[in-house]
Amino acid sequence: MATLIPALGACTARMMRGERRVAERLQDKLDDDYLLWYDVPVGPLQSHPDFVVMHPRRGLLILEVKDWKLATIAKVDKQTWTLVPGGVPKSVINPLEQARQYAHQVVDALKRDAQLTHADGPHQGNLTFPWSYGVVLTNITRKQFTSAELHHAMESQRVLCSDEMTEAVDAEDLQSRLWGMFPYMMRGVLTLPMLERVRWILFPQVRLPEQGTLFAADDALADVPDMMRVMDLQQEQLARSLGVGHRVIHGVAGSGKTMILGYRAEYLARASTANSKPILILCFNEPLGVKLHGVMDAKGLSERVHVRHFHKWCHEQIKAFGQTLPAQGTHFFEELVDAVIRGVERKQIPSGQYQAVLIDEGHDFAPEWLKLVVQMVDPASNSLLVLFDDAQSIYQRHTACNAARPFSFKSVGIQAQGRTTVLKINYRNTQQILQTASLVAADLLSGADQGDDDIVLLQPVSCGRAGPAPLLICLPTLQEEAWAMADHLRLAHEQGHAWGDMAVLCADWKTRDLCAQVLHQRGLPLENRVVTGDFDPDSDKIKVMTMHASKGLEFALVALPGVGHMPAPDEDEKEAARLFYVAATRATHSLVIGVGGDGALGKQLRLVNCD
Repeated sequence: MATLIPALGACTARMMRGERRVAERLQDKLDDDYLLWYDVPVGPLQSHPDFVVMHPRRGLLILEVKDWKLATIAKVDKQTWTLVPGGVPKSVINPLEQARQYAHQVVDALKRDAQLTHADGPHQGNLTFPWSYGVVLTNITRKQFTSAELHHAMESQRVLCSDEMTEAVDAEDLQSRLWGMFPYMMRGVLTLPMLERVRWILFPQVRLPEQGTLFAADDALADVPDMMRVMDLQQEQLARSLGVGHRVIHGVAGSGKTMILGYRAEYLARASTANSKPILILCFNEPLGVKLHGVMDAKGLSERVHVRHFHKWCHEQIKAFGQTLPAQGTHFFEELVDAVIRGVERKQIPSGQYQAVLIDEGHDFAPEWLKLVVQMVDPASNSLLVLFDDAQSIYQRHTACNAARPFSFKSVGIQAQGRTTVLKINYRNTQQILQTASLVAADLLSGADQGDDDIVLLQPVSCGRAGPAPLLICLPTLQEEAWAMADHLRLAHEQGHAWGDMAVLCADWKTRDLCAQVLHQRGLPLENRVVTGDFDPDSDKIKVMTMHASKGLEFALVALPGVGHMPAPDEDEKEAARLFYVAATRATHSLVIGVGGDGALGKQLRLVNCD
């Protein structure tokens, strides 16, 4: 069975009857290594061919689907057809010419990538793999096509007729028809790296990191990068197939949950109208909120997509609807949330304020927070997305699996039965980093999969990307660890790492301030997140912050001082391991760990390293 993107159930409502029939036949009768995209914007002009078909050995095929009946076709030529639906003449472009134009737009974009074209020889500058285009006529048989002499307006071999795509048609016959649309003797294959380059160019929405302006229509001279990163096919299919209703994604650290959330927010924002309600993205951590806001702002979507960390959103609700702020004190934030809950219950704060609500790091939300936020979704759109990974629940009072406060999604109003998805592959970390993080947190990742209304614990699976083994620094004092780490960061910078791609993540504020002082004494640029707001994701400075504050972020190089002193005397070892897991999985390439000290985590890491 071929892979259809979006999934069939997510696009049925917008398909014509013939398009649905084509989608079903292609999905059912093509082999597993075929990829199909339905009505996805393609290429520099973001045109919308009905289907894009890709196959490693067959190449790329653009298909246009028409539900026209022979009786409604009055006149045809190679450029224009005249239809008379309801007796009123209407001129339309020849569907084969329409498919040809789409295909050439795609090919022209792909030719700009030297790695997809012949470097020399008689085919220099042309694609190294086959490509073609064709038309599916879902209400015209081959006999009708021939008797009406439609072959004078479009090449017969480029047309698939209704009787050639019935349920009874043999799969091999259907495939032969499709690949008979290709010019004779076209050869070549699409390797996996080439396929990813094709997807990167054709579908800007799946690029990592986002470079949405690279192939703008007026960007004729843009360079194509040597390295390209894209969503994997499961991520892309999920992102494009979310549809309406409530949805929960359980995903391990580094599985692309936040990326999918960003795609969903952008899709909803661009599909909205001037009268649409805003879209709300909520997270727990302020630095993650700053980063997500920056992404939406860079896309020009900040007016339509509001990004807030939860307590800031609560504060704004209180002020916007004339409620009384609680007095500053030890329990200010708890009382702040309670005030919003009471305001909604009394209808002094309106529910249904947002077209959609998207929650990142949902495992850090208390059940009563989730119940509150669910009420903010407009019932007319009923669009809710919650991202979850309970292995990263480092705020114990809010963790969803806290035995004292168990809950199901249904109990807080999240109706996601049958609409939950699990992402187990970690793409962020190298094998070496993920192995180290998972080793320390092994007990946290051993939960079995449960029903789709339960909280699940997931064992991450590495994508197989290799890198250097984590560097363990074992010195008598934290001060000496900090000096050694500062020297390591300076060396990394000399080797080409930007300061802004580095982070020093600490278990407590004392260690954080000690490291910031050492970096300052070494003359290294740094940003010490002492209070809320002290975070600029775009600054070219080393980010110094607590491990808690780093949730949801990522950096090429991460240093973790003081791990050898974890857990603290009054801290549970399992919670310390959970915190270490979160911090270690922030690193995409290099990880440096301070393991000096008498703590259990340091002993475990030293023991494994010695073995």
